[in-house]
Amino acid sequence: MTTHPLNRRRFLGIAATAAGLALLPGKLLAENMPVRTWRGVALGADACIQLAHPDPAEADRLIALCLEEVARLERVFSLYRPDSALSRLNRDGALDAPPADLVRLLSESVAFGQRTGGAFDVTVQPLWQLYAGHFGRPGAAADGPPASALRAARGLVDYRKLRVEPDRIAFARSGMAVTLNGIAQGYVTDRVAERLTAEGMDRVLVDLGEIRALGHHPSGRPWSVGLVDPVAEGSTTTTLEVADRAVATSGGYGTRFDPAGRFTHLFDPVSGGCAWEWLAVTVLAPDATTADALSTALSILPADRAEAVVNATPGVAARLTRRDGSVLALRA
Repeated sequence: MTTHPLNRRRFLGIAATAAGLALLPGKLLAENMPVRTWRGVALGADACIQLAHPDPAEADRLIALCLEEVARLERVFSLYRPDSALSRLNRDGALDAPPADLVRLLSESVAFGQRTGGAFDVTVQPLWQLYAGHFGRPGAAADGPPASALRAARGLVDYRKLRVEPDRIAFARSGMAVTLNGIAQGYVTDRVAERLTAEGMDRVLVDLGEIRALGHHPSGRPWSVGLVDPVAEGSTTTTLEVADRAVATSGGYGTRFDPAGRFTHLFDPVSGGCAWEWLAVTVLAPDATTADALSTALSILPADRAEAVVNATPGVAARLTRRDGSVLALRA
């Protein structure tokens, strides 16, 4: 059985909200200016845009601009649309005259791969296909795919074999494929924030699976973001106060291939195995692209390497939750 990529993206988005990005009820009501709120689905996930504006009609126009930008970028990055630029790259192994946003995001993805020592790798899509295909079959072995199949898939994973140029993107090996599920939501969130900034908006909270706050809540305080307990559904563990910051959370429990949760969507690009050390990782950063990519990368790193990555990235802080519920707080 083949898992439809849309299901993966939707589940990841919902899981990210449940893992740590739920907005606290009643905390976002304006005290000095009306907050216009849109809720719906974007990028296959529950989404919310909230902006402070005295004119509801103008606020609605701005939200419509945001949704147009989301739709435009989804036509570039989607795994489930066969006509998207990403789908054509994966299918054909190369893409001439690629969209500028794909060039930019893949270039940033390669840079995050270098920055994290390969922990962030957008070419892990063959591992996703392997695990989804294995556990999608009736009677699948509980200990995962055969070693030979895992070795073959691992041989197709290496961000350094992704050639990104303004006029052409190509894989160095046949059979390679890219997934942007660990960074695209953050990138799209940033582009939406840029559109609103260009329109003069400076009191906004954008949640497209990852969160970015522009300025403060209209009351003058920061925006409040609740970190929901990844174990006790419906409970929050703490609250973050954010202004001109982005927040992203990753957790292996978001997509489980097997009932026991031993195999998840967070892959170690080197071993081909699945991350297990951290229950959830939340990253605060100046932008959502960085928060998204690093929350993915830190999820597979041991504490010392995670700390080194955070220390080397200006303006970043991280909250890593161990499986016993204890928390390691890191700040650059």
